[in-house]
Amino acid sequence: MLSSIEAIVEKDGRIRPLERITVREGTHAIITFLTGPEEDIVNDTALLSEAALSDWNRPEEEEAWAYLQKGR
Repeated sequence: MLSSIEAIVEKDGRIRPLERITVREGTHAIITFLTGPEEDIVNDTALLSEAALSDWNRPEEEEAWAYLQKGR
């Protein structure tokens, strides 16, 4: 079973889980380091989504959804 938890890396390099975990001794783990503060993670996600969402940034799309803007 795969599961993910959030943790903090301490100054001495130790990894401190932010919630209680129970695993058997010898359990393997993969650790992914998220660089920077939480705001950077949000910005990275937005940048990664940009290419997938770029199809929506066309005049035809603006025209198709324009009726939703009339109430403004």
